[in-house]
Amino acid sequence: LMKKVGHRRNLLAYLRKKDVQRYRELIQALGLRR
Repeated sequence: LMKKVGHRRNLLAYLRKKDVQRYRELIQALGLRR
């Protein structure tokens, strides 16, 4: 689910609009700094 960069980008953008809380948790889990 997280292997395709384009898919991940779309998923993060979707979560960011719909569920910011889970979006932030996902970013911390993935170790992304944005």
